[in-house]
Amino acid sequence: MPSDLDPGSTIFFTLTIDGESLGYFNGCEGLSSEVEIEHHQEGGNNGFVWQLPSRVTYSSIRLTRPLTPDTAKVAAWVSSITTGVTRPTGQIAALRADGSVVAQWGLLDVLPVRWQGPSLSPDSPAVATEVLEITHHGFTDAGAA
Repeated sequence: MPSDLDPGSTIFFTLTIDGESLGYFNGCEGLSSEVEIEHHQEGGNNGFVWQLPSRVTYSSIRLTRPLTPDTAKVAAWVSSITTGVTRPTGQIAALRADGSVVAQWGLLDVLPVRWQGPSLSPDSPAVATEVLEITHHGFTDAGAA
């Protein structure tokens, strides 16, 4: 199979908030949604219970990467919450090693909820990583983000 058609070769992700790139990430978890189901029993109907869609919930998304100069952009965005909450649109794109896009997701009303910096210790000389956790109100057309 040619590498440009291999859907499983995602290597890294980009996060863009209102058109401004916050850089590349090598891990992304939590791109999911769930439809809550309401059960309704209809009188006289003993064959089944109606299962009706209710709310849609979206999980938080965790993006991880080694520390980069783009960390300052993330810190500035997280710190901007103290001056007032704005909920911009965002976009996450999954990229192959050559930079071509595998898939992308537009996000509505994005809000940073947690940033975790590296643990710096001489006892454990591992790669210094950061984790950014964001929440959103749903998916949108990725091209519009």
